[in-house]
Amino acid sequence: MNWDDARVFLAVCRESTLRGAARVLGVDQATVGRRVTALEKSLSATLFLRTSEGYALTAVGEAALQAVEKMEVSALDLQRQIQGLDDRLTGTVRVSTTDSLAIDFLIPAIARLHDKHPDVQVQLDASTQMISLAKREADIAVRNARPDNPDLIARRIARWPVGLFASRGYVDAHGVPEPGSAFEGHDLVVYQPYLAGNKEMTLVSEPLTRGRIVSSLGSGLLVRRSIAAGIGVGEIPVYMGERDGLVRLWPERTRPVPYDVWLVTHADLRHTARVRAVIDEIVAGFSGTGE
Repeated sequence: MNWDDARVFLAVCRESTLRGAARVLGVDQATVGRRVTALEKSLSATLFLRTSEGYALTAVGEAALQAVEKMEVSALDLQRQIQGLDDRLTGTVRVSTTDSLAIDFLIPAIARLHDKHPDVQVQLDASTQMISLAKREADIAVRNARPDNPDLIARRIARWPVGLFASRGYVDAHGVPEPGSAFEGHDLVVYQPYLAGNKEMTLVSEPLTRGRIVSSLGSGLLVRRSIAAGIGVGEIPVYMGERDGLVRLWPERTRPVPYDVWLVTHADLRHTARVRAVIDEIVAGFSGTGE
């Protein structure tokens, strides 16, 4: 007898009717009746006598009741142990994000968390690969794409316009591109996934047709570092460009779609103490950056 069957058996024992058991279990009466019949068939035993006053235990049913009550005690004990662990600020929380967000926000958040709750360990994965929270590959994700899975809780924690940037050294050596010139005479660094997915790629709505793509990078952090190194002109979130001390070009222009940062977790994990503590520190780190 598995625990699901045991719960049905106990409910019928205690309520004496299918209707009462159905109310306790939160299912319909017919389902309870089918489950009892299937249980008796699987055990090759009659557990209840059907009477005008309800369901009464047979001698076999009374023996089964003693064993099932022990199962219930064990199940409740396990539940209490698990809840106790979840209420304690200890254990591992798995977080997935991008390398750029990890360096600027997640690592400082982990440092603050460690000062407050040293027994909480954060397992941080930083990559461009989308980890599946639905498959429990991570507990929390901090990404720039909102998931469409209804079982996940998503909260936007930042929204940044995306602008055009270059290093001071690049501007001194090459000047500022002319709007409408399609970057003629200028070197460009671009985000490789955008380049692969857009036949007519633009930077802040300016075509790249006359520019020279010097480097295409596989992550946002690499694009930022390449711009800072003076390799070329590139498009990154304004908050990050200003944070890196870069020169913003064409400040009146932004990419049509802003850069959103979403914090995502499982609906059934958001109240777990250690997960909640990590979420609070991450959210605090983004506070005031723009939303």
